Formats: sequence, C-alpha cells, structure tokens
Amino acid sequence: MRPTALSPGATIGIVGGGQLGRMTALAAAHLGYRVHVYCEEADNPAARVAAANTVARYDDGAALARFARAIDVATCEFENVPARTIAAIAMHVPFRPGAAVFRICQDRLKEKDFVNAAGVPTAPYRRVDTLAQLRAALGEIGVPAILKTRRFGYDGKGQVRIADTADAAKAWASIGRLPAILEGLVRFRREVSVLVARGADGEVATYDPVENTHVDHILDTTIAPAVLSRRAATRARSIARRLAEGLDLVGLIAVEMFETRDGRLLVNELAPRPHNSGHWTIEGARTSQFEQTVRAVCGLPLGDPGRRANALMKNLVGHEIDAWPRLVADPALKPHHYGKNEVRAGRKVGHVTRLYPLDARPRPRDIDLGRHDRRDKE
Repeated sequence: MRPTALSPGATIGIVGGGQLGRMTALAAAHLGYRVHVYCEEADNPAARVAAANTVARYDDGAALARFARAIDVATCEFENVPARTIAAIAMHVPFRPGAAVFRICQDRLKEKDFVNAAGVPTAPYRRVDTLAQLRAALGEIGVPAILKTRRFGYDGKGQVRIADTADAAKAWASIGRLPAILEGLVRFRREVSVLVARGADGEVATYDPVENTHVDHILDTTIAPAVLSRRAATRARSIARRLAEGLDLVGLIAVEMFETRDGRLLVNELAPRPHNSGHWTIEGARTSQFEQTVRAVCGLPLGDPGRRANALMKNLVGHEIDAWPRLVADPALKPHHYGKNEVRAGRKVGHVTRLYPLDARPRPRDIDLGRHDRRDKE
C-alpha cells in the first residue's frame, strides 16, 4: 500500500545549500512544493531559488527544531550530515533517506562492509587506525594502493596513493593520522555509475549505467549510456537495486563502480542523494534525478527513468565557467550556472549537457570550452 503523498503546497526541508539542493528545489517547485533550505552559509546557491532559508550551525538544536516545525519532510543534498542533525529533525518529520543509511554511507569502512555483506564485490580493503596497521595492510594488499580517510572525503580529498611500502609513514601523516581504509588499486576499463530511486512503498526505478571520466579526481564528463555489454549493464542495474533495497532506502542513491579489464563490476562508493553523474537526466531522461528525488521523499509514484536521448555532460570547474558566453551561444548545448559567489580552482560552478539521438555515440570533445578546457591540462 502506497503511503499518503504530500499534497502540493507542502514544504520540503533540504539540509545543505549547494548546487544539488538548488536543482532539487527547482524540481520541487515544478511539482508544486515549497522548499526550505537549512545551511551554515548565507546566500548559498539553493537558498536563491527556495521559498525559505535558515542559516545556522548543524548542531544548533533550537534552530533545527524551528526548521523541522516549518517543514513536512526532510532530505539532504550531501551525505555527511551530522547524526545529531538528522536525529533532531527526525523527531518532528520524516528524514529521507534515514539515519541508518547515513551511518553506513558516511564511513568508507562501514560502506565496504555493507556492500560485501550484500554479496557485491569491491576492491580489497583493510581497516587502518594506526601506522602499524597501515604497514600490515600494505603487506597483505600490496602496492600500489590508496589510503583514504573513512569520513569526509570527496573529489580526491582525504586520500593518497602509496606506490612504495617505504612511503607508509609519509602517507599516514598526509591524511592527518585519521581513521582510514586501505584499498587495493583497481586496474579498470571504465568507471560507471547507476542511479536508483526507491519509494517508501518499495517501488524502484533504475537509470541506465553511465560512464564517468575524472580529471584531478573531479568528475569531468559523463556519457549516457555507458559502453557496456547488455549483460554488464543488467548486472550494474541489479547491483544498484540490491544495495538500495538492502539499505531500505527512501530517496535516491548513486552507486559508483569500476568495470575491470576482465569484465567484473566492483562497487567503489555510494552516495545517498542526487549525484554529479546524474546531471544529464535533466534534459536526457524522462524524469530527472532531482524530480525523482522529490517524488521519492514526498511519497509520489516514481517517474519513468528511461532515456529520451543519449547525452554528454561536462562539468564546469573553476575558471572553465569563463567559457560561459561561448556555451550559451551554442544552440546544441544546455548550460547550467550554479550561482556561486566565488570561482576557484577545483570548485564545481556549473555544467553543460549536449543531447544526441538514441543511436548516436556522444564524444567528450563535442563540448568545446576553447582555451578554458581543463582537459587540455592533463
């Protein structure tokens, strides 16, 4: 039995004020909902398109209580929401996805343990809490390997590659001697990701796998769909669905995977929120990842995740945004500006999408930023 859906005019609370919150708020407005953003920074991108905005610390109990009383359901646009923040809001309204999902996805060790327990393979990994444990883990996994902090890492932050066991002490110091995980380096053919939404009634909608390319550890381009065999694509969707159901997810999750050179699929990370690799869905899918998120958290039937077109999405990072006049002048492109006040190296400030017929293959060079193209610096 489907739970009662929120009626138009209800208010969705979004914790976090970045571009994912911004695009979710825009999708919510199209479905008749109001959005109230809770963020520690004033004048954030999401607040500029929301009906209301609370600026307060994530540990401000009084502010959280006022926020929760002003909304009908809560979600987030980043996975590292403090547990106490979720608990404070969940005392008043449903928080979707729930606290149990975040306890797993905020910690790389718990995440890997969960994935393996679900019968899904990952790269080999070991827990690392001390330099002695790191050295022992290197002895078991070998080099090269990647040392990652267990929490708060994204876009390459909080991780270091170890090419020689003699570099263990230096690598341990470079991540601040924080609780960590050592992962074996995967020789992969391509990186892929799958978005899957799940409603409170268990309804599931899975998007086609897409192929991702990174530059300096930051997503550069996404091609939809990924070049996978039919069997591999089916397997990728099945993995994503299994993990969403195992988490008892209500909302949207991105499952990032490696396709190895021998054809295996290994899960790398989970992100229980809209994801950078899903931006192509705004124009390229029948239901965007942002509308799907709203549908799931509000109890609406899920939308059709099928492709309307093949697509190429290019992130605009740092001063790549300086190519904006060129992008908006090209009728084949769909540019998105996030409205951020400051442009700096490594910061995502927009993206642009190009659509193709369903029988055409997107090519990364089809989006030309001229002298601003970050890929020219590889």
